[in-house]
Amino acid sequence: MPSEGMEFLHVSHNTTLIFASIVIAMVAGFTGLTLSKDLSRQSVVRRKVSVAMSAIALGGGIWSMHFVAMLGIQMPILFFYDAAITLASALLAILIVGAALLLLHFRERTPFTLSVAGAMVGCGILAMHYVGMAGLQLCRAVYTPLGVILTGVAAVGLCIAAFWIAYGRRTNRNILLGTLCFGAAVSAVHFAAMSGTNFVAVPRLQEFGPVMSNETLAMGVIFSSFMIFGAFLWMGVTFFEPTAASTAKDPIAPPPKKPSDPASNPPRGSHRIPCEHNGVTKLVAPKEVAFVQAEGHYTNVFTKDGKYFCGLPITEALTRLEAEGFVQTHRSYLVNPAQVNVFERLKDTGICRFAAPHLPPVPVSRSHLKGVRSVLGL
Repeated sequence: MPSEGMEFLHVSHNTTLIFASIVIAMVAGFTGLTLSKDLSRQSVVRRKVSVAMSAIALGGGIWSMHFVAMLGIQMPILFFYDAAITLASALLAILIVGAALLLLHFRERTPFTLSVAGAMVGCGILAMHYVGMAGLQLCRAVYTPLGVILTGVAAVGLCIAAFWIAYGRRTNRNILLGTLCFGAAVSAVHFAAMSGTNFVAVPRLQEFGPVMSNETLAMGVIFSSFMIFGAFLWMGVTFFEPTAASTAKDPIAPPPKKPSDPASNPPRGSHRIPCEHNGVTKLVAPKEVAFVQAEGHYTNVFTKDGKYFCGLPITEALTRLEAEGFVQTHRSYLVNPAQVNVFERLKDTGICRFAAPHLPPVPVSRSHLKGVRSVLGL
């Protein structure tokens, strides 16, 4: 906080590096949000890996954006950075963003969940900024209460908006709009914070860890930016999936199997589900199954006779039962439409109920609502 008698340093900024920092924020946002696309179709292990990569892209992008902009700061004194605090600020951003993504991809995605995840990422941006600023050596940042409050409001508000847009519907258009909001959030937080920040000279080093110069920091930022742009190019190539028409025209694509091929059209009811009960493996016919629920790496199979444990993951169960007419109502549920007795609409979600009184209702998420209603003939 400012106090009387302080002599503030004159600060100027390099316009090129400011522009580069904004570009890095946008690129990191696109990469992280695209890496976490369509995770409900993946196994739990692959989902965790994708979430970790997305957290590194988003958190690393926050860190890179901040320090690229900081490299553009010019002051009349020589100043350095504490390497340990600078590294801690990067890890802090990655961990907080990772926690928010875990909440989004391993819990039911509701408006409250989206808001909490967005607020967490906003707090992660704030934490990264102020911890990173604490690493300055031979000068010290001086903040104003109003500047801190405005920065916090901007961070949380813009990040909530970014996650509502990007995760409201997981379309390419929404991901691009979410990218703009995320990049705007990271950039606005930094520059709003810097506009309310002054600097004063400090006569001696206050080392917590090794001291590094702007040149050393630049090497670290260049490396992290190189990794982010590499991931951006990789995700950009695969962002727009080829349509069925383009695949048909692809001369390299293998010809489709003939309808007469038994392997391409297995008879209905052939994909029986292995379930364990009292130490015995029972093969349950799909028509007897009301719904399947994900349980970690495994699944629970519900029939009119009871609940069974199944060693198949939800992705493998979907592969087997999709041909039997089952429909996915939620990332954790597969339902047999023939067994649904009542469908209840709840605003932009729904619930499937069954005739058997012991069977619990199954939720229908917003992203699957249209497909479920179509299958049920509604």
